[in-house]
Amino acid sequence: MNTMSKSKHVVVIGAGLGGLSAAIMLARSGFEVTILEKNATVGGKLNRLQTQGFSFDLGPSIFTLPQIFRPVFEGDGKRLEDYIKLERVDPQWRNFFEDGTVIDLWEDPERMRAELARFEPLVFEEYKGFLAYSKRQYDIVESGYLRHGFDNFWQFMRFYGMKDARDLDYMRTMSGSIAKRLSNQYLRDIFEYFIKYVGSSALDSPAFMNLMPNIQMEFGLWYVSGGLYQLALAFRRRLEETGVKLCLEHEVLRIETEGSRVTGVLVRGADGKARVVQGDYVVSNMEVIPAMERLLNSPPAAMKKMRGFEPSCSGIVLHLGLDRVYPQLAHHNFFYSADLHAHFRRVFRDGKLPDDPTLYVVAPTRTDPTQAPEGCDNIKILPHIPALNKEHPYTREDYVRLKEVCLDKMERMGLKDIRKHIVVEDFWTPFDIEARYASNCGSIYGVVSDRRKNFAFKAPKKSSQFGNLFFVGGSVNPGAGMPMVTLSGQHVARMITEQNTKEKQ
Repeated sequence: MNTMSKSKHVVVIGAGLGGLSAAIMLARSGFEVTILEKNATVGGKLNRLQTQGFSFDLGPSIFTLPQIFRPVFEGDGKRLEDYIKLERVDPQWRNFFEDGTVIDLWEDPERMRAELARFEPLVFEEYKGFLAYSKRQYDIVESGYLRHGFDNFWQFMRFYGMKDARDLDYMRTMSGSIAKRLSNQYLRDIFEYFIKYVGSSALDSPAFMNLMPNIQMEFGLWYVSGGLYQLALAFRRRLEETGVKLCLEHEVLRIETEGSRVTGVLVRGADGKARVVQGDYVVSNMEVIPAMERLLNSPPAAMKKMRGFEPSCSGIVLHLGLDRVYPQLAHHNFFYSADLHAHFRRVFRDGKLPDDPTLYVVAPTRTDPTQAPEGCDNIKILPHIPALNKEHPYTREDYVRLKEVCLDKMERMGLKDIRKHIVVEDFWTPFDIEARYASNCGSIYGVVSDRRKNFAFKAPKKSSQFGNLFFVGGSVNPGAGMPMVTLSGQHVARMITEQNTKEKQ
């Protein structure tokens, strides 16, 4: 651990994985760190509900890219596996289509060859070619954008130059490049829906986002034994080991400023009293736009600059405890819209609730029977829907009606009489997501990836107005998902450490 003559104090707003990651890395570099979290638990959207023998992961349900988490947990003779146990999930996804076709997506190439044997031989050859293309996109993006934490297109171009830029598939849409390489409509739908990881549309995202399948195929798809919330508990254990001060049920009301710097935050504690916590640096795990609006009261000119960073989609989230098992489900499942492009257009371009949603359905007991009582099923149902917006001001009743559409679809596609077997129900709407996590308009994945609006870049990690204010989480680069928000925290810790070194010189 590096030591300093006088430790600088960093205040972290929010205990999501981005804030936790930044806090741990800064504490290991010798900073004094305090985390202020308005909720009673750490983890942000990585949350948990336990009731009547069922344990529901309320937020993320897929663990990928374990190598990104390692720097947070390694050091002092420790390693990631000392904190969590990872179990590989294969098949990675089970895909259900309206015509009755079911296709498993396997990490094992030979299992995948057998899975696609029902189609003409060309289909598997195209599949292999697509994965090779996906790996090329991943390798280019990882070598610069992810590794170095670029925050804008010009940093991107300066690093890559014209040669690598030509290898990057950015002129087409994600959907367009999939159609160019895959003739099988089932595979087209499967690979287009990888965009679910960032809550956007394959019709509007740049084609280099096709790097996402490689993340699963090269590095695996994993489950954290005991439920994904064990990862949040591991982060908390690491906080304690590195000496970070954690203050739960402490809501930040305002970021204090003086000229071009921030000086700390005004926080209301669990006792209801407000006080100022001073800091040499402030890191906000609240999304950038809500933080600027609520904590900084930013002027219209500053907010105007953020127009390209619109919220990703939201969702309704339905957690069901069932008194029977549906054996046709794998751990991760997708029930596709009959016309996926119509679904993308309706949700992302028209801003309307889907009439035929694509459903992500998680059944974790396929890997971990402890997540439900014996003979029971624990499932999560998540369709993507527009974030809250004034043009289409939906009500809670509208979301309840959509919930019934989702259950109708699942019954139609094989989960017969599912309503009759519900013994536990937990239902979230965009209103709940916005209220619990202060997310922008109920967004689940931070900022939308759109090649016209932002070229898939998210907001910068450093404030343009205040030189010692930084942001982490899904609304900043490199974006949404547990690995990416964890990486944003590591990048911000490095940025603060480098800036502090320069300021001391």
